[in-house]
Amino acid sequence: GAEDYLTKPVDPQRLRHLLERLSELSAARRENTELRRRLREEGRFGRMVGASREMRKVYNVVEQAAPTTASVLIIGESGTGKELVAQTLHQLSPRVQAPYVAINCAAIPETLLESELFGHERGAFTGALTTRDGRLQQADQGTLFLDEIGEISPAVQARLLRFLQGQEFERVGGNQTIKVDVRIITATHRNLLERVQQGLFREDLYYRLNVVSIEVPPLRQRPSDIGLLAHHFLARYAKENGKTITSISDAAMDKLIRYPWPGNVRELENAVERAVVICRSDAIRPEDLAVTLAAPGPGTKQDGYPPVPGSTLSDIERYAILRTLEHTGGSTSRAADLLGISPRKIQYKLQEYQQRPTVTPKSSN
Repeated sequence: GAEDYLTKPVDPQRLRHLLERLSELSAARRENTELRRRLREEGRFGRMVGASREMRKVYNVVEQAAPTTASVLIIGESGTGKELVAQTLHQLSPRVQAPYVAINCAAIPETLLESELFGHERGAFTGALTTRDGRLQQADQGTLFLDEIGEISPAVQARLLRFLQGQEFERVGGNQTIKVDVRIITATHRNLLERVQQGLFREDLYYRLNVVSIEVPPLRQRPSDIGLLAHHFLARYAKENGKTITSISDAAMDKLIRYPWPGNVRELENAVERAVVICRSDAIRPEDLAVTLAAPGPGTKQDGYPPVPGSTLSDIERYAILRTLEHTGGSTSRAADLLGISPRKIQYKLQEYQQRPTVTPKSSN
C-alpha cells in the first residue's frame, strides 16, 4: 500500500510536494468512489445499465474484483452483456491505461486459435510468411478477454493452463519463452462444470479460470430493468440517427415488458434501434416495434389499459406495478414509494409475472 518513500536526511521541500500529491490523490479516490455510488443509484455502472437487485449484485462483485489480478469467469446467456462486464472490470482496474484485447474463441477455427492466442514463427505452418505476435503478447500489462471459452480444444486448453501457471508461453513453431503480465477474463454461455464432468474441459483449467465467478442474469429475470435499458438505447440511437424522439409510449412499453426477450439485452437493443429508425413521431409507438414482439394479452385494450369490467384485481395490480416501474425508469424503490408497498413485494410480483406473462381477464357469462 506504500505510495512512495523518502531517504534520510529528508528534504522538507520534497516531503511537502509528496504530501500535497498524496492529498490530491486521496481526494480523487474519494471523488471516484462517490461517483461510482451515484452511478449505481442511477442504474449505471461502467458501461452496464440496470437498477434491479440482480444487477446490483453484479456491480458489487465487479467492484470488488476489478482492482485485483484474479482470473474472472463471467457466466450468462447469449446477449446478456458479458463483454460489458469484462470491459468494466478492465476500466476499473489498475490496468486501465494498458491494452484491453478481446477474442471470441467460437468465431475462430480450431486450427487458427492457437496461433491467434500465442502467435507464430515464420514458417510454422503453410501461410505463416512472417513472425506474428499473438493476442497474449498484444495484451501485455493489460487484460485479455476470452469469450466463449468453453469452445476451445484440448490442445489450446493445455497451453492456456501452462500460461496461467507461469505467465509464459512460446509462439507456435518457436522455442523462445516469452513472459508477459496479462490478466485473463473469460466468459461462456455453457455450463463449464458440466463439460468438466463430461471430459470436454480440463478440471484444473476450470478452477484456474474460475477464481472469481460473475453470473449475469438474463433479461427475463430482471424485467424492472427493461424500461431503463429501452430509454438508454432510445437516447443513443436517436442521437446517432439525428432524430428527436424523446419517449416511449405506454402501449409500446407494455409491449416491451410483455415480451420474454430470448435474445436478452442484445435483442432489446436491436428492437429499439429498429423502432428509432422507422419512427415518424416524437415517441415510439407499438407499431414501430418489430412484429416478432409479443402482442397484448387477450382482453387487453390496444392502449394497454386492462378492460374494466372484464379484468381481475390481480390484472389491474399488475398493470399498476408495471406502469409505475416504467415511469420510474425501473427503480423498484421509487415505484414502491409511489404505490405504497414494499420493494420486496414488487420483486415478488415481477417473478410471478414471468410465470404468467399475459393478462388473463375474467370471463363474463
